[in-house]
Amino acid sequence: MDIKLIAIDIDGTLVDDNKVLREPTKQAIAAARAKGVKVVLCTGRPISGAEKYIDELSITGADEYVITFNGASVQDANGKVIANHTLTYDDFVDTEALSRKFGVNYQFENTEAIVALNRDLSRHSVYESTIVRLPIQFRTPEEIKPDVSITKGMLIGTPEQITNAKEQMPKAISDRLYVVQTEPFFLEFLHKDISKGNALKELSAKLDLKPENIMAIGDQGNDLSMIKFAGLGVAMGNAIEDNKAAAQFVTKRNVDDGVAYAINKFVNNPDAD
Repeated sequence: MDIKLIAIDIDGTLVDDNKVLREPTKQAIAAARAKGVKVVLCTGRPISGAEKYIDELSITGADEYVITFNGASVQDANGKVIANHTLTYDDFVDTEALSRKFGVNYQFENTEAIVALNRDLSRHSVYESTIVRLPIQFRTPEEIKPDVSITKGMLIGTPEQITNAKEQMPKAISDRLYVVQTEPFFLEFLHKDISKGNALKELSAKLDLKPENIMAIGDQGNDLSMIKFAGLGVAMGNAIEDNKAAAQFVTKRNVDDGVAYAINKFVNNPDAD
C-alpha cells in the first residue's frame, strides 16, 4: 500500500492520557515525513488547541494542513483557512433548547472563544478551555445575536446524561445537523455536511490523492468517518468498538505508543514482518 498521507486524531490517539506527545510517536512521524509522507492532524479542537503539537512535530508551511473542529475547518499549518462551515442562529436556538430539555449545560465554540450559556460552569468546560486554549465567556441566551459565529455547539453533562441525550435526540435535529459524541461528557452539533471524513476527502482531492494513499488513525466516534474513508483505517487499542469494527487494523493503545506502532508497521518498516 502506497501511503502518502497519514491523518491522525489528537486526544486519545496522538497523545497519551496526560496529553503528552511521546518520543516514540515523534520519531515515527518524523521518519514518515522524511519519506515524503504528509501528516495531517485531524481534531475536534480549534487550531489554537492543536498548535502545541504542530510545533512539536515541526509541521509548518502553506503546503501542510490541519483539520480542526471535527472537519468544520481546514487550514494550512500557517493558520490560513481553506474551508470553513458554521452553524446558523436557528441551529443555536434549537440546540441550546435541548440543554434545558435534557438538564445539561450548553456552550458553543468559534475561533475566538468558548461561550458558555450556564453561569454555573461545568468542570468539563474548564477542561475544554485548557485543552483548546480558548477563553471562556459567559453569555445568557438573550445576549446571543443572529450574526454570531458558531463553529460547533456542545451539550455538557455526565456520561449518563449525554448517553440519554444522544439516544433521545429529536430526529429533526439529527437530520439537520451532524451530531457526534466526542467524549463521554460531550455531545457536539456541527454543520450537516462536515465530518473528519468529509474534510479528509476534500483535502485528498486537493492533493490529488486516492483513499488507498491515506492512512487514518483514531479512537472516538468523530474519527469513524475518516477511518471508513481511508484505504487503511486504523483504530487505537483504546478505541470505541465501532471504530475497531470499521478499521483494517487495530493498533496498540495511546498509552502504549499505538500511533508509532502503526506508522512503523505500515509506512516506515512495511517489510519488517
